Amino acid sequence: MSSLSIAMLGAFAGLTIFLGLPFGRIKSDAVPLKAALNAIATGILIFLLWDVLSQAWEPVDTALHAHHVGTALINGLVMAACLGLGLLSLTSMDRYMRRRATAAAVTSGVSGGAVAATTPTGSIALAAPPVAAPAVGAHRLALTIAIGIGLHNFAEGLAIGTAAAQGELAFAVLLVIGFGLHNATEGFGIVAPLTGTRPSWGYLALLGLIGGGPTFVGTIIGQSFRNDLVSIAFLGLAAGSILYVVIELLAVARRTGMKTLVAWFILAGIVAGFLTDAIVTAAGA
Repeated sequence: MSSLSIAMLGAFAGLTIFLGLPFGRIKSDAVPLKAALNAIATGILIFLLWDVLSQAWEPVDTALHAHHVGTALINGLVMAACLGLGLLSLTSMDRYMRRRATAAAVTSGVSGGAVAATTPTGSIALAAPPVAAPAVGAHRLALTIAIGIGLHNFAEGLAIGTAAAQGELAFAVLLVIGFGLHNATEGFGIVAPLTGTRPSWGYLALLGLIGGGPTFVGTIIGQSFRNDLVSIAFLGLAAGSILYVVIELLAVARRTGMKTLVAWFILAGIVAGFLTDAIVTAAGA
């Protein structure tokens, strides 16, 4: 199989993420529906967090079993550093974006014109109140989810490319099928916070490229380059990013007050993650 064909397989595995993106344009603002969709996304991401961390830890565990303490220490430090970087960088980015959104809302409210009010001494001008923009937070959260999943999918692309480069084409194809199924559920997880906000098709396409495109890039790189530290670094970054998103989604779930509904749909998301992962496990059997 040519390098171009293998790269196209990697693109297919990544672009299945677009199958779940249209759910982001659901019009309903019903709180139970939004709570259920967010909970499913949370469950999928909890599974991905476990999956990514286990992949990142595997080289460390292997080195420890072989009594290569130095290698294990280096791998472990890279994993911990990138996990922290992924978590804290998104925390800082979110804080910065919140500040900008708040400043923009205040500016919009002031520039929107003054409201005249009549008092016993005459008319005075009152500044218009800031305009609320609830969709901004949802778009920011969806973008953050897409970034975390994109880092994860880059590592998956490396696995596909490496398997193909080693002549394990059947294994590579099965990885493509398994990762493709995974990405279909991940697309749904990306847009769950957008339910009721009616994002544009262009914005959904951007989210899909951020989340799924790295699979294609990773496949190309994996065919000619293999390095455990690079894989661990990207998996660590992905885990930190996903952990941040899970924290945010759990905060959203708590505000709904629907604990039983949320618990059931988080469970459904976790089960969906394990079911799609079963194909990848079968490929390695």
